[in-house]
Amino acid sequence: MNNINQEKKPTAVICLSHHTGGMELAATKLAKILGTYIDVTYIIKQDTFIHNECLNNPDYSSIEFETINFSTTMMSPGIISGVRKILQQKHIKNVIFVGASEMKSLYFAFLGLDINLIVRHGTIKSHPKKDWFHKLVYSKVVWHVAISKYMLGNIEYIIPFGKNTKVKVIVPSLANKLCMKERTPSQQIRILHAGRVTSGKGIDKAILACKILYDNEIDFIFNNYGPHDQKYKEQLESLLNSISYKNHIHINGFTNNIYEKYREHDIFLFPTPDEGYGNVMMESISHGIIVLAFDNTAISNFGEMGFHIHLVKDQDLSALKERLLYIVKNITEEKKLAEKNILIAKKVFSPKREAEEYISLLM
Repeated sequence: MNNINQEKKPTAVICLSHHTGGMELAATKLAKILGTYIDVTYIIKQDTFIHNECLNNPDYSSIEFETINFSTTMMSPGIISGVRKILQQKHIKNVIFVGASEMKSLYFAFLGLDINLIVRHGTIKSHPKKDWFHKLVYSKVVWHVAISKYMLGNIEYIIPFGKNTKVKVIVPSLANKLCMKERTPSQQIRILHAGRVTSGKGIDKAILACKILYDNEIDFIFNNYGPHDQKYKEQLESLLNSISYKNHIHINGFTNNIYEKYREHDIFLFPTPDEGYGNVMMESISHGIIVLAFDNTAISNFGEMGFHIHLVKDQDLSALKERLLYIVKNITEEKKLAEKNILIAKKVFSPKREAEEYISLLM
């Protein structure tokens, strides 16, 4: 272990989600990064995407993890007894929880234990949770960690604070080394969208924005990499059947090699309507790909960090199309500007910096 641990007490990172997505990967990356410096146990749900990643993805082979099994998140006996048993057996004093719906069960898992509880918030929440029960559930939280300045305000509006609760912004980092393979030259404009193929994630806007390239007879290819939501399948097929450039659009499914995909494309098109942070934004910027997105929620913070990116008015499809065409017409200069982002990203998204900031909150 690296020597920035300052003899911190055993720590658990908990993410009990069964979904496949950015939050789950962010939690797994955090467990990996912190495990480089301190004693960390990653507590996850059995037979999930996260469990599979920990078992089979070599990027996460160093993670020490424990699994629990449960059928419901609402006052779950499986969560309460499973988590509590691991904390007691491993003498864990620090807990970093990534999630939301399991918080009620975790309150009872921690009851009576001396726990330094940190809750990491990675998604925007809509409705205040300041009723008496949520006040009780969140009363023992020592730190709320926001992953962006935008989210800091959301936490203060939504979440009840205990008497001694504090809040801090810790920007996420890249857990894995950047893919630095040389770009292959191409006369074709290569557009990438990474994220779940589902309603409300912006893939429809991204596809529709490409119409301006087709109308201007610009040769392009659009690739999506992300897990499919079966409920969205019919809607997506309807969209693809309604456009005249369907053969330019490729929906490829989830990949473990997304870092390589950034270097194989020219433009990262990510017009999501509501993004808590955007791990894929961070990854794409770090790989020197040209980024175009809606200026909303935490995405606006990336511009404030000094990166060269393109942001247009939220939900303005016309503005998105016009900016996409501008980028393509100035593609050589835009590529040079985007490559400069790599050096900035190495400092801003440093894993050591993120680890140090979390470790400073631990007992």
